[in-house]
Amino acid sequence: MPLTMTREVFITCAVTGAGSTQDKSPHVPRSPQQIAESAIAAAKAGAAIVHCHVRDPETGAPSRDPKLYREVTDRIRDSDTDVVLNLTAGMGGDIVFGGPDAPLPVARGTDMVGAEERVAHIAECLPELCTLDCGTMNFAEADYVMTNTPGMLRAMGKAMTELGVQVEIEAFDTGHLWYAKQLMADGILKAPALVQLCMGVPWGAPDDLNTFLAMVNNIPDDWTFSAFGLGRHQMPFVAASVLAGGHVRVGLEDNLMLGRGVLATNAQLVERAVSIVEGLGARVLTPAEVRGKLSLTKRAPVGG
Repeated sequence: MPLTMTREVFITCAVTGAGSTQDKSPHVPRSPQQIAESAIAAAKAGAAIVHCHVRDPETGAPSRDPKLYREVTDRIRDSDTDVVLNLTAGMGGDIVFGGPDAPLPVARGTDMVGAEERVAHIAECLPELCTLDCGTMNFAEADYVMTNTPGMLRAMGKAMTELGVQVEIEAFDTGHLWYAKQLMADGILKAPALVQLCMGVPWGAPDDLNTFLAMVNNIPDDWTFSAFGLGRHQMPFVAASVLAGGHVRVGLEDNLMLGRGVLATNAQLVERAVSIVEGLGARVLTPAEVRGKLSLTKRAPVGG
């Protein structure tokens, strides 16, 4: 594979995620105010895109309450910092089965809702981008299945397209890319296509370079891709993605550490990514440049 380094790179900051990290670092934001402030700091550090989940402000548990999303997006939009908003639509597809001898009925922690409810906050907030996890996968953080059937993905993708929100395809394995290409071919998703390669999430694609390049080689030439690795592999994947022709994602959703024994903030992780990108001889893109590149439209929310 020839070296196809990206010369103009955008950085996404995944601000808080839905993992059980809320008690592992004081820097993981919980409340809408904390999430917005951390996103704004990341944008000022060089992130063109902020990828946002929301959490219960009291417990830090992941949430999909549209009111929390609306508060986060309103706070970011009302600030003096321009940044591309990317909201997750990955919540509402979790099945926790019973034990191997009695998988049914499903167990506590199951959160399965319909397509309309899964995108309700997208319709409410109208971000430039939202995510679509293009497949079903076992997760190792707990004994559950992230469930995204073909029918669910078609319904969610169609709703996102009709709302005029650009989809960021989340690919946790090669089969997810395969189905994403089918959604594009069927007209459910519209060009220009954007895909995030999610490397090293157990039990999806491992984060070795051979698997990463297999993922990259399965992306059509006219698609834009970004990639991330977890934990201590986050920064190496900044370099790997740029060298492979892609863009980068960092943030506390995927990694809590700046170095051994040093807890990071989102802004610090973005600053480190900027230094790597520029050290490779590339330029970091601004939010306005990313909107132009990806044909994104900055809009006010419903009722805004």
